[in-house]
Amino acid sequence: MSAAVAASDLPLDDVRLLLAPAIADAAAFDGWSEAAVRAAAQQLGVNGDVAAYAFSEGPMAMIEALAASVDVAMAQALPAEVLATMKIRQRIRALVAFRLEAQAGREEALRRVLSIMADPRHLAAATKLGWRSADAIWRLAGDTAVDINHYTKRATLAGVYAATLAVWVDDHSEGKAETLAFLDRRIDGIMRFEKAKAQLFRADREHFSLVRLLGRLRYPAP
Repeated sequence: MSAAVAASDLPLDDVRLLLAPAIADAAAFDGWSEAAVRAAAQQLGVNGDVAAYAFSEGPMAMIEALAASVDVAMAQALPAEVLATMKIRQRIRALVAFRLEAQAGREEALRRVLSIMADPRHLAAATKLGWRSADAIWRLAGDTAVDINHYTKRATLAGVYAATLAVWVDDHSEGKAETLAFLDRRIDGIMRFEKAKAQLFRADREHFSLVRLLGRLRYPAP
């Protein structure tokens, strides 16, 4: 079915997913605005009023739709059988790198995303979006934690992803080599964090101590 086929008959979430990548392309010129939405709609043969209604909540709705479209593409490109051949560190790197590579050529649009998400008015939505992206990565990587590890893993990775994206938008090195090196260092940090946390939050300990954890990270055991 072509994009032009009765988009008005699709659920709004599907309309958003359909339009999100084209909106991101237009956002480099029009910003994350209704103009970008209508440009994307015209390109894909979608009724402009339907598209505008789908994104009536503004820029964050467009950004959230883009992230959701990347989630779908990431799951398709890196299914469980592919990731199963990798170590956990390699899985996280591959998944984060895919998210970045999926936005190649959209640096200006993503630079505007970072500015929008830094606005205090969007803090709650930006935090939720970062968490959702990190959760998608950890779930595909095979994480099944349901205790405090579930939360610390996602909070840590959300911060790493945001920091890496900020480097990526201004990286002019060949093949984004500087960004990938930055990502490798940050993932090393995540793995050290998880190792230290495992040592300090074992079953034979009654309470998890954040002070002990931070102390161990700063002054690792010899």
